[in-house]
Amino acid sequence: MAATFSPSSPIISSSATTTACKTPTKPPHSSLFTPTKQSLTSLLTATLATTTLLTASPSLAEPAQTYHIYYGTAASAANYGGYGGNSDKKASAEYIYDVPDGWKERLVSKVEKGTNGTDSEFYNPKKRTEKEYLTFLAGFPQLAPKDAVLNNLALSDVGLQDLLASADKVASEEKKDDKGQLYYVYEIDGSGSHSLISVTCANNKLYAHFVNAPTPEWNRDEETLRHVHESFKTVQ
Repeated sequence: MAATFSPSSPIISSSATTTACKTPTKPPHSSLFTPTKQSLTSLLTATLATTTLLTASPSLAEPAQTYHIYYGTAASAANYGGYGGNSDKKASAEYIYDVPDGWKERLVSKVEKGTNGTDSEFYNPKKRTEKEYLTFLAGFPQLAPKDAVLNNLALSDVGLQDLLASADKVASEEKKDDKGQLYYVYEIDGSGSHSLISVTCANNKLYAHFVNAPTPEWNRDEETLRHVHESFKTVQ
């Protein structure tokens, strides 16, 4: 605020002179340019509140993906209980893998099980082509060479044939679990989709676990898809 001066009394006076001298006053300052202590405090408080809102907002982040375990029995088509249900799948399971919560199970028909060996399948309801499934073939005591196994799997899987035909990159490696069981692991990067495959032999059967997704879903859900891929194992 501007200072108030009384015009009735000069600052300096003299009886010998007729001219009164006054100390020049400084022009008033606008409060728009000179912030008061109160305004500075209010500004600082508002800044801190805004910073807190921007940095402390975990509720805006997507929740972590959760999973449940699927127990697969790899029963033959003749003994398939898909329409009536199995009495205790956990007790009779030959393999297990994790399924993202929220994914849906597709019921596999006896015909499909008998022709290409599909035993189980789950898919993302937001994008049905983002899925995981397992096939098995009886009469395989051990794994053949990696290239031969992948080519033989493609013979009964048209989707895998198309993916291999358009693949930009196919990687394969051998892994062993903590019990020494051998797994072949394949990663196929196609022009419009991505696939992870894990193959092993146990119980005189060949098991192949597939995780497939179109490229946009792969880029978005890679961590989840790799998790379900790595969760597959047989139950001895």
